[in-house]
Amino acid sequence: MSSDHAMTVLGGVEFILTTILGLLFWKKGLHRKFRAMGTYLGLRVFSAPILFVLMTGSLRTHSASWYISYFLFSWAVYISSAGLIFFICMEVFRTALAGLSGLMRFGLVIFRWAVVVSLIVTFANTSFAHRGMMILPDIGLGLMRSISILELCLLAFLVLSMNALQIPMRSMAFGIAFGFGLISADEFIASSLFSHNAAMTAPLQFVYEAVVLLAFGLWIAYAFLPQVERKPIVVPVNSPIYRWNEIATALGYTGTQVAVQQPTNGFFLTDVENVVERVLARNLKKNESKT
Repeated sequence: MSSDHAMTVLGGVEFILTTILGLLFWKKGLHRKFRAMGTYLGLRVFSAPILFVLMTGSLRTHSASWYISYFLFSWAVYISSAGLIFFICMEVFRTALAGLSGLMRFGLVIFRWAVVVSLIVTFANTSFAHRGMMILPDIGLGLMRSISILELCLLAFLVLSMNALQIPMRSMAFGIAFGFGLISADEFIASSLFSHNAAMTAPLQFVYEAVVLLAFGLWIAYAFLPQVERKPIVVPVNSPIYRWNEIATALGYTGTQVAVQQPTNGFFLTDVENVVERVLARNLKKNESKT
């Protein structure tokens, strides 16, 4: 089998897996909980046949018009996918911190600022040496590199905080993060090694496509598994994560009321009682001296 036919077969397998995953998302109602993920799957299902036709026409005819059409459409889908993955990361982050509203709001603020900084760094490091449509690879690879780092950080956060946040490993949120962790590592390596003029049948393209297929197979397995309902987070009142959530809630609250939590130890109350006793004793002595 030639490399062209092998790449065509891999593209067909990816389209089939994406369609199966999209149908599972729709059947189980996961598209309501993960709207950005549902849109991402819809984009891939919609664009795959068009990309297949354009790629086949480019390979068979070697026509400049076919190649330009494939080039523009593929990079437009690539950049749109990078934007949707950002919203998918936000959905996973919200799901992970759903039981801690203070940390979720505060974390989303930091999350958005991290994305803004990533975009600034991306466009600052873009050379803009190319003009016209050739600037799309510079923008697309830079964006996907930043999103890949964000995905890896999100996966590391979930792995390190699974016990504290009581996130089951079988949850779809963790499965989505794990799959995108694989794709992000794949994208990060590919964006570093691929040249703008890399052939569609280059050996690295096959490695890249194999990792993407692995991620989609993982998502299908998670979608087939019965979804485990996440129980409310129950933590002791002296738990650090509870204190952080209370602090984050206070930082994000703009009203005039102040919520005071009773301390878990008696040191503060003991100090207050001692101060009150000393004041009372001093007042008693003054009254005795006056009489």
